[in-house]
Amino acid sequence: MSINKTRGILYWLARILGDANAVKKGRVGRRVGRRIAGKATGRGLGKLFK
Repeated sequence: MSINKTRGILYWLARILGDANAVKKGRVGRRVGRRIAGKATGRGLGKLFK
């Protein structure tokens, strides 16, 4: 297994654990909002520095 695959699995697992933690604490809406904002920011910066 390559390092990139291992890293991808770890990031995926961290995301799942973060989602579970948000559900446990009742902060799902906040997490979803931040994830959407992060994706929009990343796309905007990607276009800016392309």
